[in-house]
Amino acid sequence: MSGMRNTRLLLIGLGACLTGTLLWGFLEARADPIVRRAELALADWPAGAPPLRLVLLSDVHAGNLAVTPARLERIAASINALRPDLVLIAGDFMPGEEEIDAASATARLTPLKRLRARLGVVAVPGNHDHWTGLGAVRTALAGVGVTLLANQAAARGPLAIAAVDDDYSEYARTAPTIAAARRLPGAKLVLTHSPDIAPQLPRDFPLLLAGHTHCGQVVIPFYGSLDPVSRYQDRYRCGVIREGVRTVIVTAGIGGSLPFRLNAPPDMWLLTLGPPAQR
Repeated sequence: MSGMRNTRLLLIGLGACLTGTLLWGFLEARADPIVRRAELALADWPAGAPPLRLVLLSDVHAGNLAVTPARLERIAASINALRPDLVLIAGDFMPGEEEIDAASATARLTPLKRLRARLGVVAVPGNHDHWTGLGAVRTALAGVGVTLLANQAAARGPLAIAAVDDDYSEYARTAPTIAAARRLPGAKLVLTHSPDIAPQLPRDFPLLLAGHTHCGQVVIPFYGSLDPVSRYQDRYRCGVIREGVRTVIVTAGIGGSLPFRLNAPPDMWLLTLGPPAQR
């Protein structure tokens, strides 16, 4: 009898641990994103141009239990409170893989219409945007005032942005996009969804901004992410990664296809970009 009782208690304990973990992961997935900050000097910063405040976010995955309209409105308000000059969004506006129409995509993304930035809001597609229907996502983003660029370059204030399409879904065309950005005036940076293009970047594009990894989404202490979505495993999992002259910044994003995170809380980055310090 004592053996059966011990087994029953063990099962109850395991069930409680599992339930607690699932609840914790759900609450973490819905938490307000942490605002992380960094200041970066760019060698090719235009002479006389003042520093620029840039907000980077990614992996919106709007429309599921993690990213409800109310939560997305709250996040948009928190971004506006940071008073950015420019907002960059590194892809994955939709969750899942089922095809979506433009009306449904617009309804999910309407809170982004509240974003305010002097130089606008610029985005690139993610793998889920291709899987669910890039045409619908593009139409929805245009309707809420977000400029979607895919393998295109654009100038915004003192920046020349190489907006590379998603590598994970094999739509990235890095070399021609870099060539197009080289023809624009301004300090060079790359915006993309998956950070895996980082090793391909030339030295005159020393800054890459990306998402996709969810910072591991489920991270086991002393082990790393449970299911890396990168060919480089955890090399570009999260945060600021410096490799020689190259700096890669990977945001955890604000959502996910599954409303569950563990040791990988949502975040976004407030970056202050400017010239190197005068000596």
